[in-house]
Amino acid sequence: MANVANTQQVAFLRGINVGRAKRVAMADLRKLLGDLGFADVRTVLNSGNVVFDAGQVTPAEAAGRIEEALVLKLGVAARVTVLSAAQFAELIAQNTLAPASDAARLLALVLNNPADVQRLAPLLQQSWQPEALALGQWAAYAWCPDGVLASKVLAALGAMLGDGVTSRNWATMHKLKLLLDGPDVAANA
Repeated sequence: MANVANTQQVAFLRGINVGRAKRVAMADLRKLLGDLGFADVRTVLNSGNVVFDAGQVTPAEAAGRIEEALVLKLGVAARVTVLSAAQFAELIAQNTLAPASDAARLLALVLNNPADVQRLAPLLQQSWQPEALALGQWAAYAWCPDGVLASKVLAALGAMLGDGVTSRNWATMHKLKLLLDGPDVAANA
C-alpha cells in the first residue's frame, strides 16, 4: 500500500441502513465528515463505510467526532470504529482465511476495542466445522459457508461482543482497500 497517505482512515458505522432503522444517505454522511474538517471523503456501498483524510486527528478521536455528529446533525445513534490506513492494511494482511471461494461468506468483524481479541481467543479452541474462525489484531474473521444467518461462529462472536464489533464481508473490505490504494490501482482492478 505504498500510495496510502499516513493521514487516511477508514470508518465503519455499525447498523446503519439495515432495514428501516438508522437511515443515512451517503451524500449526507460525506457532507457530515466534510463539515467535521475531514478531506477527500468517499463512501463505499450504502452501509456506512467511509474512507477519508483525517489530517492529524487520531482514529479514536475521529470515531468520537463522527459518533457525536451523527446524533447531533442527523439524529442517528451508531457505533463508529475508525482504523488508520496502516491498521486497515494489517487487518487485510492478517486474515488467514482469505482467499475464500465466496467473498460474501467471509466476514471481517472489526473490533471497536482491539483488546477484545483476548476475550475471543478461547473460541479458537472450539471446532466450528464447516465454519472457521481466525483472529487478528484489529478483527476477527469468520468463514460462513452456509450463510451468515445460520452461522454459529457469528452468533458466538455477537454474544461476546454485542455492539463492540461491526462486520463487513470480504468483498466490501476489498473495495475499501482499492480506495485506499488510490485511483490508479482502483481503475486497474
